[in-house]
Amino acid sequence: MSDLISIRDLLVQRNGRDALKIKSLEIKHNETLAIVGPNGAGKSTLLLALARLIKSKHGEILFNGKPISQMNELEYRRKISFVFQDPLLMDMTVDHNIALGLKFRGTDKEETRTRVNRWSKAMGVESILGRRAGQLSGGEAQRVSLARAFVLDPELLLMDEPFSAVDPPTRAQLLKDLSSLLSHDHRTTIIVTHNLAEATQIGNRMAVIINGELKQVGAPQEIKAKPADKSVKEFLKEL
Repeated sequence: MSDLISIRDLLVQRNGRDALKIKSLEIKHNETLAIVGPNGAGKSTLLLALARLIKSKHGEILFNGKPISQMNELEYRRKISFVFQDPLLMDMTVDHNIALGLKFRGTDKEETRTRVNRWSKAMGVESILGRRAGQLSGGEAQRVSLARAFVLDPELLLMDEPFSAVDPPTRAQLLKDLSSLLSHDHRTTIIVTHNLAEATQIGNRMAVIINGELKQVGAPQEIKAKPADKSVKEFLKEL
């Protein structure tokens, strides 16, 4: 399996301080990589850098072998989708929320309807397409947010703790449904979570970031069995 993302000697600074350092990281086509680490470790900074929402001080992020800094910004943005902790839905119906990105891209009505039907069904919200965003529960809103991301058919899906704002039973069901979907959809996905069980359930591999530095990458079982250093071992103990 070839690499979709390659990161080399990356340094990202925020507020004048080093926020993230990654010497080397490869993310393969069709894999799900779970990013774990303490609060403030730099996990979300990695997603923002991958989305070109924050600039790096130095180093390189390659997308299919091409530096993202050299790619047309709109062209690159159309290759990715970002799911935030807060669903950030517009004050309109579920149907229109899911279709919003396609509308901005000028997708024709027939294709838009086909895609909205497919992904609303996949995320279990087809029965509430006519409901307005303000009438949704937290779990329903996040399902709509996920459908809105998948409907764009991104090559790279970035997810920043998408289940942290919902109650535990809803969270467990969302995670189960998303894990099942990704196992069939095979879309390159990077998901940030502070929950080791979630990372193990959804990720093909896991990356541990501590104090702004990528410490270890590997299968969750391998990392738990052989932590790279004391900081990783101590972090895993706390979970």
